[in-house]
Amino acid sequence: MTPADLSRTVLHAVRRAVDEDALRAPVPARVRVERTRPGGSGDYACAVALQLAGPAGIPARGVAAILRERVMSEPGIGRVEITGPGFLNFHLDASADAAAHTALVREVLEQGLRYGWAPASPGRPHQLHHRREVRAAVTADSVERLLRSQGAPVRTSCAEEPDPDWVRLGVTVDASGPPSVPVTETRPVPAGATAGELLERLGADAARWGLLRPAGHDRAALGDELLVQGEGNALFLVRYAHARARALTREGARLGLTGAYEHPVDAPALHAALADHPGVLAAAARHQAPDRLARHLETVADAFFDLLDATGPLPAGDEKPSAAHRSRLALAEAAGTVLAGGLSLLGISAPEHL
Repeated sequence: MTPADLSRTVLHAVRRAVDEDALRAPVPARVRVERTRPGGSGDYACAVALQLAGPAGIPARGVAAILRERVMSEPGIGRVEITGPGFLNFHLDASADAAAHTALVREVLEQGLRYGWAPASPGRPHQLHHRREVRAAVTADSVERLLRSQGAPVRTSCAEEPDPDWVRLGVTVDASGPPSVPVTETRPVPAGATAGELLERLGADAARWGLLRPAGHDRAALGDELLVQGEGNALFLVRYAHARARALTREGARLGLTGAYEHPVDAPALHAALADHPGVLAAAARHQAPDRLARHLETVADAFFDLLDATGPLPAGDEKPSAAHRSRLALAEAAGTVLAGGLSLLGISAPEHL
């Protein structure tokens, strides 16, 4: 069961409770489910009972008890606990995890670069308006990509005439707009760090990563370390992980091995990172925070390298290809797909060779 599946299950439980008049509260548009923090109970936690307690006029633990009755028998859920002031903590069924992992990898590979995208939702376009400053422009461009991935129409405008060098950074601006529309706020880059200077010194990909990876209120990291091909450079590790995943596909084809998830793979961190991807995209779009996606791609890359360290996806020596190899290769390919899709939403290329 993925976080999205669990979120839908809890939301359905809320609707049932309201329909059965066991709970008198407005049904939220969505229910947020998060991984349990270190030291917590269960695999996932949900605070929806605290959200509904006020409107329902009963304590949060009472709301949690009502919802617990309606989710504990759902497929994939092993046990549900109520902790603290009214948190729902979910322990997933281990046998259901294997089926969920199979479905997850297949979903990633079927949807490709659009995995985690949401259907188009017609409505009033989001208006993004930013200063005539390189970091603000790049951030607004990436936020626009993220919002579009979540089905939202978007229009981006700049306070003044755009810098022509922004085009080389992958930024497009529709037109000037009124200053009253919402603004994508970022801390400006140091004086003199123009788009042209960053392009000449770092190139488009490294410049965009340096501008987007820190949170908007933090200083942009624009040093020469962005060009180092080593473990200290997160951009290199993310793109190297993608390139390694693509190399495994090529080497598998040479050996006559095609990825297909048919056998459980012991890679909990990677399964979790892939399952979290749709939620990360939604949150990054909602909060206008591309840095959330950048950090998530680092998590996916780290988990991918853990998979390689634990067990190679390809046969070694005279070892014959097996279902285990095909499954590990499929999981590696899914990781590469998520990395490529995430980088594209940041406006950064994902080369197949590094």
